[in-house]
Amino acid sequence: MIRPGAGPSGLTPGSVGWLHDLARWLGTWIFAPFYRIRVRHRDRIPAEGPVVIVANHSAFVDGPLLFGMFGRRVVFLVKQEMFRGPLRLLLPALGQIPVRREVADRRPLTAALDVLRGGGVVAVFPEGTRGTGEVAAARQGAAWLARAASAPVLPVAVRGTRRPDGSGRRFRPTVDVLVGPALAAPSIPGRDGLAAATEDVAEALRALVRELGRDGPCNGDSDEAGSNRPGRE
Repeated sequence: MIRPGAGPSGLTPGSVGWLHDLARWLGTWIFAPFYRIRVRHRDRIPAEGPVVIVANHSAFVDGPLLFGMFGRRVVFLVKQEMFRGPLRLLLPALGQIPVRREVADRRPLTAALDVLRGGGVVAVFPEGTRGTGEVAAARQGAAWLARAASAPVLPVAVRGTRRPDGSGRRFRPTVDVLVGPALAAPSIPGRDGLAAATEDVAEALRALVRELGRDGPCNGDSDEAGSNRPGRE
C-alpha cells in the first residue's frame, strides 16, 4: 500500500514506477558489450524489506552498472551535478535523489529515509565521491539511514571499472562485483554510536575490496550480470 503523498512502491514521490522498472531491466544487459561482469554472492541481497546498500566508488559507471544488478527497485543518492540536461528530468522520474556535496542539507536523507520506512532499498557511495575504490574514508549518511530506519547494511565491492592510470583503452575489461554479508542495523545512539557504525561500514567494504584483490577473478560461485534475469519488484 502506498502512503498518501508517497511515490510508487519502493521509490520517491514523483517517480514513475514502470520507467524505473524498464531502466532497471535495461541495466541487466546493456553493459554486456562493454564489460565482462561477474558477480559473487548475489543471493545475499534480501528479497524484501528495507536495505541500505553501500558500495565503493572508483568510476562513473559504478552507479548505472549496479542499478540493474539487485533484482529490486533501488533508489540511489546521486550528486546534484548529474541532474542536468535530459538527466534533470530522467533521474527524478527513476526515483533517484539529488545530493549537494559539501552542503548541510537533510532533505536527501529524509527522502531516502521515507523510502526505507516504506520497505525500499537505498544505495549510497559512502566515500561521497569517486576515488581509487579503496574506501579511504566514509561519510556518516549510510550509517545514519540504517540506524534511523532499523535497516541492515549490505556492502558491495566493485573492481575493474576504473581504468588504471597510464593505461590505454581496454576491450571488455572484467568487472568483479562481490556482495558481502549484511551488517545488522546500527543500534548504538548518539554521535559516538554513529561514528562507530560508519567505521564498521567502511571496514566491511575495505575487507571486500581486499578479498577481490586477493582472490583474483571470480570463481565458480559467480554469475554473469549481463544476462537477462527476471527481477523482483
